[in-house]
Amino acid sequence: MRPRVRQRKTPRVNLTPLIDVVFLLLIFFMVSTTFKDSARIKVMLPSIETEQSEDQHSIELSIQVAANGMMSVNGRELLNSTPLLLKRAISDIAMEKRDIPVTVKVDKNAPFQAVMTVMDVAAQLGLNKLTFPGRKLVQEEE
Repeated sequence: MRPRVRQRKTPRVNLTPLIDVVFLLLIFFMVSTTFKDSARIKVMLPSIETEQSEDQHSIELSIQVAANGMMSVNGRELLNSTPLLLKRAISDIAMEKRDIPVTVKVDKNAPFQAVMTVMDVAAQLGLNKLTFPGRKLVQEEE
């Protein structure tokens, strides 16, 4: 009896699982990577004890947002809180100056949309020196 001669097949490497793994790694790194987000508005976060800066501007802009969302600019209450009216009020006070400091005082119960409207209008007018002052909480004596 003659032994059979087997024909040798050339080994094949299946690349499909390798491609699947590389694709999943690519998706993982794309999802988990953080991207640098450049903000249009530079917000200066306050500390509890602040001092008056020596750099006093002749024009100061103060915007208050009440708990019901109503806004006032430099103590003058706006009729309604639309971005157009706010933009006009700020433009009248700023007079084309872009380097004046803007102090935004917000009630803790104010709607967040009102604060975003103030920040958006300030960015549209080119005012990028926004300050949100903080208050130190006073503990009640029992």
